[in-house]
Amino acid sequence: GVALAAGGFMTAFIAHVMHNEKYHSLVRPALLTAAIGYTFAGLGVAVDLGRYYNIWHVPMPSMWQGNSALFEVGMCVMIYLTVLYIEFLPIVCERFMGRVNLPGFLGALNGFVEGLLRVLDRTLSRVMNFFIIAGVVLSCAHQSSLGTLMAIAPSKVHPLWHTPVLPLLFLLSALAVGLSMAIFEGLLASRSLKRPYEMHVLSPLGRMIPFLLIIYFGAKLIDLVNRHALPLLFEPSVQATMFWIEIVMGTLLPMAIFLSHRLRRQPGWLFSAAAMVVFGTALNRINVFLVAYHPPYAKTQYFPAWTEVMLTVGFISLIVLIYRAWVFIFPMYLV
Repeated sequence: GVALAAGGFMTAFIAHVMHNEKYHSLVRPALLTAAIGYTFAGLGVAVDLGRYYNIWHVPMPSMWQGNSALFEVGMCVMIYLTVLYIEFLPIVCERFMGRVNLPGFLGALNGFVEGLLRVLDRTLSRVMNFFIIAGVVLSCAHQSSLGTLMAIAPSKVHPLWHTPVLPLLFLLSALAVGLSMAIFEGLLASRSLKRPYEMHVLSPLGRMIPFLLIIYFGAKLIDLVNRHALPLLFEPSVQATMFWIEIVMGTLLPMAIFLSHRLRRQPGWLFSAAAMVVFGTALNRINVFLVAYHPPYAKTQYFPAWTEVMLTVGFISLIVLIYRAWVFIFPMYLV
């Protein structure tokens, strides 16, 4: 889920840091996806923790352990979530400025709230570039640190996936899936909300993705060669089969579609290619954390309990509901 939320920092980087004006219309929906995704990732972790009541330890300096990979993950998530919420404040100000009309006795605060919104809007417009850059840096750090969690467990992860460069591979895959998720979400939202497809923006965005996939695939292949792990790909095992599905369906096929100028200009093919990258990245995380993970003394392979599966389905349903509600209430689309 966190990997799929990478569209927020990728679109912000391309539109604001690289000053590609035509991609500005994609930033707000992508940031919304990122904010909801990271929020529910945090909620999921809180639910999944054995001692969830100790989660307040993370922001306490007296509890910090700088050598912990999980500490970096926790801090990046908290700070990046804060940055995401700050980036959304101008949208809230735009929605309510000049329309503040509190009911009943709260009406006495109308003037104060209106003034506060205007001050926030003026202040944030001057410092927003700082938060955009901070969001890009923090998200990159977090995406790679998720790979560090498994890089420190060499005896527990299958050799097809365990590598010292796992943090780099996680980051490279997040870059590719970030843009793919923006296309996936954009086409799906346009169809659901009965809006015209923004092909003049999404098609050029799809042109960037194959180069990111080539870099990711190249890094993965070079790593397998350096570790002499290529023969493992041809063993009759579940791990080898899952690896081939991940690479072919999630990298090579969408790469071919994105490289085709004709196919990239058709909404159906563009959506299919983006969905394949999303599927491939999600499968990669499942492979690393579930399929490849097997502690030396474990008697059975871990599989999520039905309660965990239902919780995940519930979270995804709630994410879709919140996304639709937010889009109807706030000005998320610039055109």
